[in-house]
Amino acid sequence: MHRIENTELDEQLLVAQHLPPRIRWNEKHSRGAGMWLKSLVVLSLLQVSVGSVAHAAGPFGSVKIGNWVGGAFSNDETGAFSHCAATAPYANGVILVVGQNSGGSWILSFASPSYRFKQGENAAIDVIFDGQEQARLFATANQTNMLSSVMPANVVRTFQKASLMVATSGRTVLNFDLTSAGPVIAALANCVTKVKADGLDKAGDFTKIAAKPQPAPDKQAPPTGSKAARAKSGTGFVVSASGHIVTNHHVINGCVGDIKGNLTGEAAMVLRVVSSDANNDLALLQAPSTTPFKDFARIRDRSIRSGDSVVAIGFPFHGLLTSDFTVTTGIVSSLSGLRNDSRFLQISAAVQPGNSGGPLFDTTGQIVGVVTGKLDGLRIAAATGNIPENINFAIKTGALRDFLDNSVVPYQTSEPKGELKGELKTTDIAGNARAYTMLISCTGTEQADAKR
Repeated sequence: MHRIENTELDEQLLVAQHLPPRIRWNEKHSRGAGMWLKSLVVLSLLQVSVGSVAHAAGPFGSVKIGNWVGGAFSNDETGAFSHCAATAPYANGVILVVGQNSGGSWILSFASPSYRFKQGENAAIDVIFDGQEQARLFATANQTNMLSSVMPANVVRTFQKASLMVATSGRTVLNFDLTSAGPVIAALANCVTKVKADGLDKAGDFTKIAAKPQPAPDKQAPPTGSKAARAKSGTGFVVSASGHIVTNHHVINGCVGDIKGNLTGEAAMVLRVVSSDANNDLALLQAPSTTPFKDFARIRDRSIRSGDSVVAIGFPFHGLLTSDFTVTTGIVSSLSGLRNDSRFLQISAAVQPGNSGGPLFDTTGQIVGVVTGKLDGLRIAAATGNIPENINFAIKTGALRDFLDNSVVPYQTSEPKGELKGELKTTDIAGNARAYTMLISCTGTEQADAKR
């Protein structure tokens, strides 16, 4: 993820991370808080659309979905309808404002009473939706406590479908649950359409949207529950001269058509599934017999220890980031996973969607695990009010070796060399891994991806 180096902006956004877990307004301040929220709904749309401070009345009608509230607004100077917008407070101390103006433009704002931006200050904010789609928004501080940005149509569509948005600026990373975002976007679009057609005096509950007409009987509707196909990818690594490749079960689960693998800079080859273990999240693939592999990974023959350094290699966010693999480093944080699951290691090396199935190395270049995932930050944040950092997991070599033994794979093991003499530089480990670390890709379904 590209990060913006802006120390002043970092300091302003970091304030939000130290607010109480939930926004609470006591009775004494409830009126002021309500007026502040209203001003956000009004000004975030008007200032971006007309470029200057404007006064507005509203809300007319209502939008109430989950924690989102809003409605339609008019320009006090002209009395004309100006926009529809809604706000939602988050546990990280930030309030999101989303809306559409009468001209059809969509606006997304980040606000907090603790922000102290300079009027007219500009900032770039990177957003990632569900760990897949990425966009950069260019925001302006039309108020000292709010940054507002126009959302392009493609970003609006992604925002509407997504479950999680991660916003990054400088060193600050904030998570936003978008579970209700789809209905909110639909309600606001309905709000603009209805008000432009019927006027503000007939504004009502904009969440009530007329049902779409059913397909004619002579036309075949798509099966209930069917999902559109989409590209999905992960990482794998070769463990034998015969071209056996290890990856995660969830990387290939739900694939339709061919599963392909390719080393960086080389043509893709079709892989066949040899075996799969959903319980331990492991899968074994094999390259065509005509493909020779002189280099392949060796599995460490001795247990790793807490605190030992590790290197993770994989293809995160393929298609958005580099086409080459990425390398991250960290340590073994724990010798067990969630709820003391002894099949897993907890590691601090950063991993992202697409790292799944990738090799985890020790400092001698031996395999010590298979990267499998990271802690669900959204669920933990919802439960505790805090966003976990660098809590990632890999499958231990014990489970991996049992899986390979059951699959009758002629893999090789290697004992780690002396603690100092045998250590390699990270660049050397990455250089060696290039010969056997693969991008695994296929066409899957959205339904399968949702289960990952």
